[in-house]
Amino acid sequence: MITLNYIASFFLIVLGLYCIVMKYNLVKTVIGLSIMDYGVNLLIITIGYNPGGTAPIFTAGELQAASYFVDPIPQALTLTSIVIGACVTAMSLSLVMKLKEMYGTLDTREIRRLRG
Repeated sequence: MITLNYIASFFLIVLGLYCIVMKYNLVKTVIGLSIMDYGVNLLIITIGYNPGGTAPIFTAGELQAASYFVDPIPQALTLTSIVIGACVTAMSLSLVMKLKEMYGTLDTREIRRLRG
């Protein structure tokens, strides 16, 4: 199952990178950025997963050498990344709206040609 998560996360990262590089519509570029962000989040969570692990909440008497805990740091990083990704997406879409208002198009090739 973990191998499937790695494959899915790399697929999402590559799909997002493809959308960013190959698409000329700015909205599709922002969507590709979001897809890439989802892939990175899935990769971070998959790396931090420990099969058979429990929450790292214990008392001194419960701690044993054979205790397996799930690392909470990747989960905290992913929560932070989700918030940052939402803010970046909102800011990118607001910039796209301003570009549409200013140039009248969302095509990056047309915006480059205008040079205004």
